[in-house]
Amino acid sequence: TMKKFQRTLRLLALTAVAVAAPATAHLPVAVDGQQLPSLAPMLENVTPAVVNIATKSRVRIRENPLFQDPFFRRFFDIPEQHRQQRPAQSLGSGVIVDAARGYVLTNNHVIDKADEITVTLQSGRELAAELVGADPETDIAVLKVKTDGVKLMALPLGDSTGLRVGDFVVAVGNPFGLGQTVTSGIVSALGRTGLGIEGYEDFIQTDASINPGNSGGALINLRGELVGINTAILAPSGGNIGIGFAIPTSMAREVMNQLIRHGEVQRGKLGVSVQELTPALAEAFGISAEEGAVIAQIAPDSAAEAAGLQVGDVIVAVDGQPVRRASAIRNRIGLLRVGEKVQLTVLRNGQRKNITAIIREDSRQTATAALSPRLAGAEFGEVAAPDQEQGKRVAILQVQPGSPAAAAGLRQGDLVLSVNRKPVTSLAEFRTAVRDSNGRLLLHIRRGSGAFFLLLQ
Repeated sequence: TMKKFQRTLRLLALTAVAVAAPATAHLPVAVDGQQLPSLAPMLENVTPAVVNIATKSRVRIRENPLFQDPFFRRFFDIPEQHRQQRPAQSLGSGVIVDAARGYVLTNNHVIDKADEITVTLQSGRELAAELVGADPETDIAVLKVKTDGVKLMALPLGDSTGLRVGDFVVAVGNPFGLGQTVTSGIVSALGRTGLGIEGYEDFIQTDASINPGNSGGALINLRGELVGINTAILAPSGGNIGIGFAIPTSMAREVMNQLIRHGEVQRGKLGVSVQELTPALAEAFGISAEEGAVIAQIAPDSAAEAAGLQVGDVIVAVDGQPVRRASAIRNRIGLLRVGEKVQLTVLRNGQRKNITAIIREDSRQTATAALSPRLAGAEFGEVAAPDQEQGKRVAILQVQPGSPAAAAGLRQGDLVLSVNRKPVTSLAEFRTAVRDSNGRLLLHIRRGSGAFFLLLQ
């Protein structure tokens, strides 16, 4: 005990010397020959890959709704420039994940409605960036920076599925152009859902402080691998209370690959409605399982119907991974591409069955914010052609008030006859035409008994 007391006194003495020393002095690197632990060596390889993201957008100032109607503007010969605009700016963070091709991973809400995106490196060098694609449902966006010969450093993607509660993690951001900020903590929980932050939720919860401006930054393990994209905090009192959420790389990787390949997430549909398996339901179904999702409804002509799934089946695993909550079905199916196979393990009348389904595309509707920012806020779908016409047409099913689509003059019920002078009669043709537009969209719109051309630039 005396030796431990003397060792403590030596440690306190060293600490006192460090405190009393000038500000330029360094803390001891070792005590009693044992080197003090430090994250600095690992962070030296990490921080150059975490960037600041600044955006500029032109925000429409509130005006009479008549000025937004293309008929009204044309009738009274009101020029397009009449619509007032003012610049706006927001700041967030991002992570370089592919140095060779210049890909940067961030949150969709960081770059949402941006007209210009600038990425600032640790060195202070500013690079122009373009949006490759965004998925509001998972709050993931991919940018591509114009390197102009600048050498970038990327973070390796880690395996977030191997995380355990209690693992040490570090949150790194680059907010407000101040440079990197680093906070450390542990994984507090895994698989957090039902928070209403995003459409698809499977969050890593951590007590590592995620400060304002750190959205889109990196959550890394002690090996310096990216395991999550910092997204949100729980702040009931307006401050950080140590509950932060990050999108796991298992989800971000799948979304990123689809955004790079297609410009959007081609999210497939299984065609089932599910609910939680409660103890009461398990008893009613005569099964001993305690976790799973009960199929309550199967859509006609869906992948589920084609695979032979039935109402009352209890899904207990997807591709061999246990299903603990109904939300897990939505998350895992939502990451699958159209045409991919998925193996579902179900309990039917107490018997375990493996059923393979082929994910199908939801051909009835699509949100097109990922296809073109100018169409953000509009939902398009296929409808039967009007009377005396055959086939189908692409229609606008819904337009959010105040969205870019609404500002452009699109309205619910409009039929899109062509895109850039190319006729479109299906969502597949519409998506292809919008992707090939190179930013300029000339839409031929039928509204009621009239028709007109609408140019979106």
